[in-house]
Amino acid sequence: MTDPQDKSPQNPQNSTRIVAGQSAAPKRPLGLKIGIAAALLALVGGGAAVAAAVNSGTPAATQESAPSGNPAAELKLGYFGNVTHAPALVGVSKGFIADELGSTKLSTQVFNAGPAAIEALNAGAIDATYIGPNPAINSFVKSQGQSVSIIAGAAAGGAQLVVKPEINSAADLKGKTLASPQLGGTQDVALRAWLSSQGYKTNVDGSGDVAINPTENAQTLKLFQDGKLDGAWLPEPWASRLVLDAGAKVLVDEKDLWDGSLSGKPGEFPTTILIVNQKYAADHPDTVKALLKGHVKSVEWLNNASAGDKAAVINAALKEAAGAELKADVIDRSLKNIVFTVDPLAGTYQKLLADGVTAGTTKQADINGIFDLRVLNSVSGEKTSAAGLGKE
Repeated sequence: MTDPQDKSPQNPQNSTRIVAGQSAAPKRPLGLKIGIAAALLALVGGGAAVAAAVNSGTPAATQESAPSGNPAAELKLGYFGNVTHAPALVGVSKGFIADELGSTKLSTQVFNAGPAAIEALNAGAIDATYIGPNPAINSFVKSQGQSVSIIAGAAAGGAQLVVKPEINSAADLKGKTLASPQLGGTQDVALRAWLSSQGYKTNVDGSGDVAINPTENAQTLKLFQDGKLDGAWLPEPWASRLVLDAGAKVLVDEKDLWDGSLSGKPGEFPTTILIVNQKYAADHPDTVKALLKGHVKSVEWLNNASAGDKAAVINAALKEAAGAELKADVIDRSLKNIVFTVDPLAGTYQKLLADGVTAGTTKQADINGIFDLRVLNSVSGEKTSAAGLGKE
């Protein structure tokens, strides 16, 4: 089977595929050339761009001029070709989002990891995106609360540290090389924070007790199969692909690290959320409301569809967005590890921020105001909590 991110498909939704760190495979397994330069630009340059725009009084994302409150002519939406982004895949492929947008044109871009999506959003290349929580937190912190708002959750769970079969415990990881999708991404932060809790030191330049090589997901699979990586902390379907297609085993299932004390939902942690550029939301509240209506419909469909229908629709959407379908056992295993929910699990975000500080990819800051769940709550008819970190 062709890797789901090996080629660009034809996409009727005007989709453009953007992949972070898609240069050739690393020349040496301990070299951290793949993804780091792009990721550092996303972490530093993207945030700096927003900060500069705020300081100059110019919007970070330049939108077409329109009276406040008017529907936008276009919504540029980002998402990833991952099963953890199924609400986006389904919402786009089944037309839930486009139908709610009405006359507003929907354009989409497909990314590999969060920092690249944040860089695009801060530059105005997209208006909203499905993304992991840590890049959203990092952007909010770097822009002093001026860049993005989290407007909904999308998926919880679905991330694992998978390793070579001979690795049996954290003690076996010293001197090993592990991968994550991109420096500063949610799985990258989770990996670094967990390694720190095990007594290991890691650095963003790849040095330390365990080398972390930020690598595009399809390359991670190939490098693992070639014996050049010892493991990786990955979202679905890539964790399942390494287990089922490459003989890896699960060393850490991230759901086991979340006891529910922060969210009230044991085993659930935010993997995918929906964020929007703050200026775009202020200029086009009706468009953001329409996006959320389509998003809620997508999550409801995922939670009500049969397993077979869900797998078929997601697989077709993955082929459209990422180039190829997944094998039945891979998509089945992936879906069993994920909960689709509009709840962003706001109670977990102080820990996610602290993990980013531990990982060295963000700084300690006040993240009050990062959530704006008012429209979500009006659309869904439920009360989703911002946990004191924003409007609800």
